[in-house]
Amino acid sequence: MQYKGYTASIRFEEEAKLLFGEVVGIADTIFFEADSVDSFIQAFHDAVDDYLAWCAEEGREPDKPFNGRILFRCESDLHKSAIQAAEAKNMTLNQWLTQAVSRQIEAEAGDPVVVRAA
Repeated sequence: MQYKGYTASIRFEEEAKLLFGEVVGIADTIFFEADSVDSFIQAFHDAVDDYLAWCAEEGREPDKPFNGRILFRCESDLHKSAIQAAEAKNMTLNQWLTQAVSRQIEAEAGDPVVVRAA
């Protein structure tokens, strides 16, 4: 579910008969809940609007959802080597870099990274 560029996750708690939501893809934490689908949608919209209003009151930029783009600058020789490595594996540079970053995160964090095809 999306609103103003923000995405919500949805979880249903059967015992409480409540829908719980969280805005995902940002560093700040925004939770909300409701007892029906319509009120859940409204609660999500209200939570995002409240967050944006709070940021404005505090004079700070609201977190923007991650868009999947990373500007990466490197030496020209490294750029050339990366393209050659990607071509050798019949991959685009983007695919190769995504795979390389995922492997590094897994090596450092020990958790597998789920990568969607780009």
